[in-house]
This record gives sequence, structure tokens and C-alpha cells, in this order.
Amino acid sequence: MPRPVTLFTGQWADLPLDELLPKVKEMGYDGVELACWGDHFDVQAALNDDDYITKKWDLLKKNDLSCFAISSHLVGQAICDNIDERHASILSEEIYGDGDPEGVRERAAAEMIATGKACRKFVDAGKDYMQERQPQSGIGAVVNGFTGSSIWHAMYAFPPTDQEFLQRGFDDFALRFGPILDAFEEEDVNFALEVHPTEIAFDIASAKRALEAIENHKRFGFNYDPSHLGYQGVDYVRFIREFADRIYHVHMKDAWWGHGDGTVGVFGGHTDFCDARRQWDFRSVGRGDIDFEEIIVALNDIQYNGPLSVEWEDGRMERFHGATESCAFTKSLDFPRNEGGMFDSAFDNEKQ
Repeated sequence: MPRPVTLFTGQWADLPLDELLPKVKEMGYDGVELACWGDHFDVQAALNDDDYITKKWDLLKKNDLSCFAISSHLVGQAICDNIDERHASILSEEIYGDGDPEGVRERAAAEMIATGKACRKFVDAGKDYMQERQPQSGIGAVVNGFTGSSIWHAMYAFPPTDQEFLQRGFDDFALRFGPILDAFEEEDVNFALEVHPTEIAFDIASAKRALEAIENHKRFGFNYDPSHLGYQGVDYVRFIREFADRIYHVHMKDAWWGHGDGTVGVFGGHTDFCDARRQWDFRSVGRGDIDFEEIIVALNDIQYNGPLSVEWEDGRMERFHGATESCAFTKSLDFPRNEGGMFDSAFDNEKQ
């Protein structure tokens, strides 16, 4: 059975879920990855309202859609970040509160623990329905998200930094995420970091260092997204092979690079997305420079059977058109892993 192709709803949170899901089905998707903002998935309602999760699954069933993961990027960003007024725009009033940085970080961490509990409750409620639709996915319960980083501002080493300074950032991450991962262990839920600029891990080297910081906690893995690696010059196919046992979820998202007019580099020049001067930008899946054929081969090699979740971002294209073509492109590219022996096995007399 081919891997299910799902749509991450984070960029669609302006639409109520009951309005969005029929459109998702119409665009050809098999399911969704629900964002924990807008009205798509409310963590506290899931924990405290006995009917909330039932109604979510009823809505998914009504539209013949699956759900393999929920995503808490916005809350996650605040756990390790140096908090400032920007975070008020992505956090609820309850979590941002008076904006005191340590208070924000502590409330965000508590909400992430609650998200793990809500995920477990959600997955359990949909178990029978999901078993019928994709019994072999094998990914379990997954919360995708960000971590934030107390040292992202030191990404370029001036004023001069040393490894001791940087290590304090990884230690801070371990201190804050250790209890979260232990709580996820109690719920049998995995946390999947989307490796991304501004996070504690943004390439292969920093991802390894993050794993070392939390002593390879088994509940910490990755929501693989090649778009954030390619334009940096990171080998995004090697990432899959380096972390074969830590790929808990996959985003299909494209980017191009090597464009622009030469006035803006990889750091973005404080320009907006889609500014024609930019060296890189996000593209509709299949229209950028990511080699998705190589990615599918590598995912087959590591026996990843979970969803391929389209995170659609292309500021130059109408989004329903773009998400529809991205779904079709992903489905046309995905192919099942060979389970029947090597192509030349029929030369063996015993197998003829």
C-alpha cells in the first residue's frame, strides 16, 4: 500500500476545519496533519471536553480523511527561545501572559506536556478507524513541532563565541525538554522536531548535538523537511540515512535557491518572501530544487511507512491550485518498496 499523502493544516488555519476538510478531500489528499492553532486542534479542549475528540474524528470520518500527527510548532518555539514581543503574535494570551520570558517558557513547556497527553487521547480514540485505513504505518503517536533556541542569535560567531558558550544553549535545551520527553514517554508519544533555522537543530551537525544533549532520548526524533536544509547547502538525503531510526514524520516541502539578483544571500537580507532579489524561496512541491526522487528512495531504504505530509508554501501561487498539484506530484512520485527479491534473482536455477 502506498504511503498516505496528507496536508499540514498550519498554513490553512484561517479556515475553520469543517470548511477546510471537504476541500482537502477534493484536492486529493488521504488525510491531514492537524495544527494546534486556529480551530484545528485545541489541546485544552481535547483534554477537558469529553466530546471534543469524538467530534474531531467524526469530522474526519465524514470527509473520509486520516490523521497521523498533530503539530505544535508555535508553542514549541517559545520553550527555549529568548522571548520578545514577536512571540505574542503566535501564542495564546494564556501562555504569553505578561510576557515575562521565563514565565512564557515555563507555560509553553507545560502546554507541550499537555499536547503529548492530548495526542495520546486523540490517537486512542481513532485507533479502530485508522487501523482500517493504514494498518502498517508503524509511526505511533507523533507530535511535530519546534524547540526554539537560546543560542540562535549566535549563529554567526561575532561577537566572538566559543564552544562553551554554545554548549550552554544545548544544555538549556536538555534542561527544558528533558521533562517534556519523559512525559511523552509516559504517554507513549514521540516528539518530532522539524529541523529548521531558529531551532536548536538546523542541520545535521546540530541535530546530532541535540540528540547528544538529551542523551539520545528515544522520544526525540525528527519531522523531516528537506526544504529547510537544501538552501543551506546541507545534504538533505544524507539526513535521512544519518537519522534512519529517528524519522518519525515527513514533510514534503520544496524550495529553490541560486536565484535573485545577487544582492541577497542565504541569510535573506531582511527581505520578505517572494522578493525577486532573494537567493532562495519556498516553492510548490515539484517546482523547486529539491530532488524528491532521491528522498523517496532513501525513505524506502530506511523502511519509513508513515505519511508524506505536504506543507504547502509558495507565495507566488494560488494555494488551492498549488496544494492540489503538490498532492498529485507526491502521489505520482511515491512508489512501494521492493519486497520480492533482487531484480536478477530469476537467474538462480532454484527460483525458476
